[in-house]
This record gives sequence, structure tokens and C-alpha cells, in this order.
Amino acid sequence: MRAEPIRFLSRGEIVEVDAAVAPTTTLLDYLRVTLRRTGSKEGCAEGDCGACTMVVAQPDAKGGVQYSAVNGCIQLVGQMDGKALITVEDIGSETALHPVQQAMVDCHGSQCGFCTPGFVMSLFAHQRNGEPADTDALCDSLAGNLCRCTGYRPILQAGQQALASGEDAGAVADWEADLLVKLKGLDRKAPLKHANAAGAFYAPRDYAELWAALAETDPADRWLLAGGTDVGLWITKQHRKPAAIIHLGQLTALHGVRSTADGLSIGAMTSFTDALPALAALHPDLGLLLRRLGSRQVRNAGTLGGNIANGSPIGDSMPALIAWGATLTLLSARGERSMPLEDFFIAYRKTALAPDEIVARVDVPIAAPNSRFAVYKLSKRFDQDISAVLGAFNVSVKDGRVAEARLAFGGMAGIPQRAAKAEAALVGQDWDGVEPAVAALAEDFSPLDDMRASAAYRLLAAQNLLRKFAAEAKAGKPIRLFDGAGEAAE
Repeated sequence: MRAEPIRFLSRGEIVEVDAAVAPTTTLLDYLRVTLRRTGSKEGCAEGDCGACTMVVAQPDAKGGVQYSAVNGCIQLVGQMDGKALITVEDIGSETALHPVQQAMVDCHGSQCGFCTPGFVMSLFAHQRNGEPADTDALCDSLAGNLCRCTGYRPILQAGQQALASGEDAGAVADWEADLLVKLKGLDRKAPLKHANAAGAFYAPRDYAELWAALAETDPADRWLLAGGTDVGLWITKQHRKPAAIIHLGQLTALHGVRSTADGLSIGAMTSFTDALPALAALHPDLGLLLRRLGSRQVRNAGTLGGNIANGSPIGDSMPALIAWGATLTLLSARGERSMPLEDFFIAYRKTALAPDEIVARVDVPIAAPNSRFAVYKLSKRFDQDISAVLGAFNVSVKDGRVAEARLAFGGMAGIPQRAAKAEAALVGQDWDGVEPAVAALAEDFSPLDDMRASAAYRLLAAQNLLRKFAAEAKAGKPIRLFDGAGEAAE
């Protein structure tokens, strides 16, 4: 492969990344250190605080522009290739603030100001995407932005004011038309390979380019990069520097959700944001789970395939998809092979993925007749927090008794795992006979103590989640201790 520079649009102009820039350079560092654009701030360098929020603009499926808020601190500059970047310094003008910026001033939405650029860009994306102005929608967009001094009430007021005032529709339409033309000018004639003494960054556009990149690099010293929401931390927190990074995000064949006669086929590089509507349509709990996976910025960048391929024992999507009965397809130059999703995980951070393979797609079947499904996530925060325990339950019932059970947990072992003994104990029981299965969970799992929860808590919580599932199945409706206003439910 011959070298090609990383190029992206900023302020209507093409930015060509110097060949000397290290492949592990984050987008935020490139902007602040190399380009000296310091409006975007670094707070946590792990995609948690949102101070570095910026917006990626690219064509959508309808011929318009999609605006995605992302965390620049864990996005690599190579991931911007072929896209347009908008930061807090790019909106408004020298003579007039953008409506979001003006609303933050009018509503006193800033004190120290460190977090303000990130809030502004999250609200900018919310506005440009035409999302609702209600509090719930704004809270969802802002859940990945932390403020420690102003308080969120005036920021939410600013969001509502900005959405009410809006932008000049004609000016936005003209800007978007110009952007789409300029993005076409970034189309490549050769594969991207940004290489120097610090390493190499590949962004194959098709399978032929991917197989060539895999053949050219050492499996022991390369990373396959999807959305970067986990891998980015290997760079910013662990200071790891592989010899090669192969970014899979440009492979269009790995994007998108297709409806099939059997259910859904989801490309591995489909973002959580794009997968959420289709999974929520299969079952509301799948949508609610993805809504609590990270923040809007994380869901915009993170992918279903990346979440699976990393093999984390606390990745939220895996237990739910295992319980649902999803299958995984792996692809290499040799061909493809499929397996039940639970068989992909072998040991802590060890999977069945061969060195020359990638995760290609996830197939999610239609719900079985007479089945009941539920997912419960336990974490210290509702938004943007890693699970201490996640339980997913899928049970088919015949003549009032359990005919088949799939119980899967995250946070209970070194891998996302089914509870085989609890499943066997549950089959044949009615909903009053759940206790043998509850007791069997202690044989299925020996959880660890860590900073998120103790082993004793995890086991008791998992057992109580199974009891909760059985109680709700028997009652035929969810059971809540408190209603939305904090009052005791009847």
C-alpha cells in the first residue's frame, strides 16, 4: 500500500494531516497542540466529562447531513478521514454568537466556563438534527456533559431557548449543500495508510484493502479499531502504542441494519445510535438498555461489533443479545463462519476471533412465541455508568411452566456468560418455583470484588434480579417500588 494522507474538512477547508503526526494522536490533541485551536477542552481524557465534545458532520441516508457529537479526547485523528469537523470555534461569527451560544449567555449557563464548549456543541448537534425541545430529550443529549459549578437548570433553559429561536433555515441549507460538495472532494483514489516511525494507521474501504492491511501487519502488534470508545483509553490512560492500527469504520459493508425474514442483521460497525431504533422495535428493554449505554457521544462513536470484539465482561450489549439468542458472523479472506454469540467468549479478554478475522455482523432473531424477555442494569448512576451487574432473561412458557430459559449476566464472571445450572433448574417450574434456580446461580458464578461492587453484592443482586423477573412474569407487568415522582407505588 502506498501512503495517503489523512484529510478532513474544517471551516470549509481541507485539513491535511502532516505525515509526521503519530497514528495514536487523538483528535483533541491534534486540534489543541498541532493546530492551536484550544476552544475544545480536555477534562478527563476518557470520554466521560464531555468538555472536549465536538461534532462530526457527514452525509446521511436521505441526502442530507447527519451531525454526531463525539468525544475528541478518545477519537483518533485518523478516524476523521473523509469527514467534516465542527468545533465550538467554528459556529457563530466575530459579530454574532450562534443561537446556542447566545442562549448560554442569556440564561447564565456558564460560570468557570471549562465545560461550556462541550455543552454548546452537544446542544448544537441536538438543534441541527431537529431533535425535540422537551426536557427528557435535552437531558439525553447532555447526559455526557458534566458541569461542576453552574448547575443544569440554566443549561437546560439555554437549550430550550436556543431550540425555540432556531437558526436561519436557508443559511443552514446553503451551508449543508456546500459541505456535501466539498466532502465529495475528499474521496480517495488509493487506500489510506498514514505511516511514520511511530507506527501506521490504515483505513481500508473494502475487503480487498482490509486483507492487504492484515497481511502487511503483525497480529501481535496491531489493533483493529472500531469506534474507539474503549481503545481510545488504551492510548490516553495506558499510554500504549501499537505498531499498526487498522480502522474498520470506512468499510461500508459493515454498516447498517437490515430486516430479514428471521429478524435483524446488524453490521458490526453500526453505531449504537443507529442500532438503537431497530433493537428497541424488537423489544423495549433492548432500547432502554442501549439508551443507558454510555452517553450520546459514546453511542454516536461506539459500535456493536466493537463492544463484542473487545470481550469485556461488563460490555452491556452482550448479555442481552446472548439471552435473546443472537448469532455472530466472523469474516476473513478464507471465508466466513457463524456461531452463537455466547460461544465467542472464551476467557477474560480472550475470544474465538482468529488473527486474520474480523467481527462482521450480528444476527438477532425474532422473539419466540410465548416468550418473556427483560434486561436489568445495576450501576451507581443511571446515565453513563458501567454496570456492576447486568442480568438478561429470556424464558418461553408452555401451559404455565417454563419450557426453555436463557439467562445471561455481565459482571459476574470474566466473560459475559449464561447461567447454565440456573437455566436447568428453572425449566419445568412455574413462577412460584424460582428459588431452586436462584440458588443455582451460586454454582454458575463466583464473582470478583472490585471497585464497582463486592462479590457478595454481585451474587445477591443477580439472585434478586431473577426473583424480580419471576415476580414480574407472574404479575404480567413491571413491578416498581417507586413511581417517577419518587412516591411509593401501590
